[in-house]
Amino acid sequence: MKAVILSAGQGRRLLPLTANRPKCLIELGGRSLLEWQLWCLAEAGIEEVVIVVGYGAEQVEAVLQARTPPGLSVRTLYNPFYEVADNLASCWMARSELRGECLILNGDTLIEPAIARRLLGPVTRPITVTIDRKPSYDADDMKIESFGDRLCAIGKQLSATTVNGESIGFLRFSAEGALRFVGELERIMRTPEGLKFWYLSVIDRIARASGDVGVLSIEGLGWGEMDFLEDVASNEALVADWLQPSMQRIASSARAVASGR
Repeated sequence: MKAVILSAGQGRRLLPLTANRPKCLIELGGRSLLEWQLWCLAEAGIEEVVIVVGYGAEQVEAVLQARTPPGLSVRTLYNPFYEVADNLASCWMARSELRGECLILNGDTLIEPAIARRLLGPVTRPITVTIDRKPSYDADDMKIESFGDRLCAIGKQLSATTVNGESIGFLRFSAEGALRFVGELERIMRTPEGLKFWYLSVIDRIARASGDVGVLSIEGLGWGEMDFLEDVASNEALVADWLQPSMQRIASSARAVASGR
């Protein structure tokens, strides 16, 4: 199972934090957001990750060279259109990587390993969108309409009366699902407006046309988005809960080495 992380953007809504670095390198608890993502995927058993980079690509690659988790194979793909296109172009740059079973993770989505483990469990449809639920949704949420475990629609402009969840920006594709996604992606990128689309617009088209997109709830598990300056504090609090188990494992390993085990 391969994971593709979409990390090409600067994150202008996070200025001044992103004046000289991409938002995937904003630090939380002593690690960058990207490092937390790689840690999560490695903890869940993923062994191969492809990162689509753009703004600050050299900085991202320097961090990867120094801090990639052991046992994880990581490569980068450069998206030269990051200034003029939305994340559909990043998926287009990575389309040759989207073969067989694979995952897509937004570069601004922070998730705990249990979310990845849940998504790697049994699923019933070619494409699976992880979702959370809350009492109300704001204009910036990537809202969804679902019926049972079937995704009916996804987008920011859905009617408040029919919305019953939000996408957290983490998807799984079967080999069939990846093939369908890439096919629709290439059709949209041939249109004049293709560069302005989010990749979840493609998922919306597939869901409305076929009903072959499923939803998987991660309610109760820890995740966050890095969109606005106020998100930094909440994400700092989120990773603080993850640091303690990590530190306990490190201490346990150190004790085992010291005792010769």
